Amino acid sequence: MNQSAHKAKWLAAACGVTALCLAALPAHAVEQVVLRNGFTLICNHEQAEGRQVRLYLDAGGQNYLEVRASDIVSRMPAPTTATTPDARTAAQATAAKPRSLRQIVAAAGRAHDIDTDLLASVIEQESGGHTHAVSRAGARGLMQLMPATAARLGVKNSFAPAQNVQGGTAYLDQLLRRYHNNLPLALAAYNAGPAAVDRWHGIPPYAETRHYVARVIHDYNRRYEARQRTARKASRTAPLPDSGEVQVASAAGIR
Repeated sequence: MNQSAHKAKWLAAACGVTALCLAALPAHAVEQVVLRNGFTLICNHEQAEGRQVRLYLDAGGQNYLEVRASDIVSRMPAPTTATTPDARTAAQATAAKPRSLRQIVAAAGRAHDIDTDLLASVIEQESGGHTHAVSRAGARGLMQLMPATAARLGVKNSFAPAQNVQGGTAYLDQLLRRYHNNLPLALAAYNAGPAAVDRWHGIPPYAETRHYVARVIHDYNRRYEARQRTARKASRTAPLPDSGEVQVASAAGIR
C-alpha cells in the first residue's frame, strides 16, 4: 500500500468505560464463566486469592485470568464441546511467546501499514487485552474474531495472540480500504459488520456500536497525543539537524 496515503486524525468525545460489577463464586469443574463486560471464558478451575479469583484456562494452571470475585456475572457448566488447553499445550504456548504483545502488534501494524496505537486501542476495547476472551456472540481472542471471519482470514487458532492480531489487523485493513480510509465507518463495520454500515449508509444507530467507535477513537487520540508529547520532549533534548529545524508530526497517520 502507498505509504503516502495517510488518514486524517479523527476526534471523538470521551465515553466513560462501564465499571465491572458482578456476583461471587466457588467451583472446580470446567465451566463457562460470564463477565459483566460481555466476555465469556471457558474455565477449567478456579482459585480464590483474597478478594481476587484466578480463573484457570487449563488443567495445568499455566494460563489464568485474575479478576475480582465481584467480576463474575454467572457461571454454568461448559458446553460438552468446549475444551480448555491441557498442561502440555499451555506450556508450549507459553514457551512459544518470546515476543510481547507490543511486539506482535508492532509487526501486524508494519505488515498492514496501520498505526500500532490504533491497533492497541481496538484490542483494549475488544478484549481488554485478554487472550482467551470470548464474547456472548462467540467472537474470540484479543481482537475478537468470529469463527467464520477467522477462517476466512486463515486464522487457525484465535487464542494464539500472533495469529489473532495478524488476522484482526488484516480485517481492519480490508475495512479501511472498503470505506476509503474513513476510520469511524471502518470501526463501525468491525463492531457491527459491513452489512449494517452499508444498510444505514453510515454508522448504524446502535448504541453499542456508536459507543464502541467513540471509545476506540478517544483512546487512540489519547495514545497518539501521549506519543507526540514524548516526541516533543525528545526533540528538545536531541541535537538539531543541519537545517536547524526539528519536525514533529502533527497529525495521526494511521497508514
